[in-house]
Amino acid sequence: MRNVSLPVVDHLPVPVLPIATDYPPGHLLDWHEHRRAQFLYAATGTMLVETDDGAWTVPGERAVLIPPRTPHRVRMLDVQTSSLYIEPSAVPWWPASCRVVGVGPMLRELLLAASDLPAGYVPEGRDGALIALILHELATLSETPLHVPLPVHAPFAALCRAFVADPDAAVTNAVWARRVGMSERALTRRFVAETGMSPAAWRTRALLLASIPMLRHRSVSQVAADLGYASPSAFSVAFTREFAATPSSLSARRP
Repeated sequence: MRNVSLPVVDHLPVPVLPIATDYPPGHLLDWHEHRRAQFLYAATGTMLVETDDGAWTVPGERAVLIPPRTPHRVRMLDVQTSSLYIEPSAVPWWPASCRVVGVGPMLRELLLAASDLPAGYVPEGRDGALIALILHELATLSETPLHVPLPVHAPFAALCRAFVADPDAAVTNAVWARRVGMSERALTRRFVAETGMSPAAWRTRALLLASIPMLRHRSVSQVAADLGYASPSAFSVAFTREFAATPSSLSARRP
């Protein structure tokens, strides 16, 4: 199914509803949730997914697993998506929080075939066999840790969401401490307690995540300079250390 509204077909008695959608650049799917689990695949472009407690960057050829009944919003950057809306009973192993996963050639082809299924496909026939194979493949996918936790309590919730929306390499602990009216030591202690990361480590990770959509249209050298790194190699080392992958491998370009 292509460009079909989920509420129109959600009632159908099938375990999986495959829906492919094209989005204009910068399109925002504001806060919403689904009854079904969602497998949201970025065939092209980059998706920025945000929930109450985290932010995920999803480059092309990756997908994000979104649990049922999880409020989220998605910013689409030149994205063509293939979504699978899955009955929770069909995926008892589904994670309790969002997870970014890689999508290989076989699953890509299966998703492409599934997008052409009619809304009322027969689960017992060939179409059902295709869906069953997709479900088997989903259970084997490995996570790519492209996310940063978001605090849920004041004053850090607003502070971090503002940084995710507009990352700034010049921000320091001293700047944040002044904004929230506490000492740097108190800032660090409370921030670590809430996120499990130091403020500096959190900002570094958020900044590097923000570089992923930038790499679609700019060179590593340009992105490194924009983010304030001393050299492209320094940026590449930091990126690889954080995500166990090189900048070029996560540049959202089709291999």
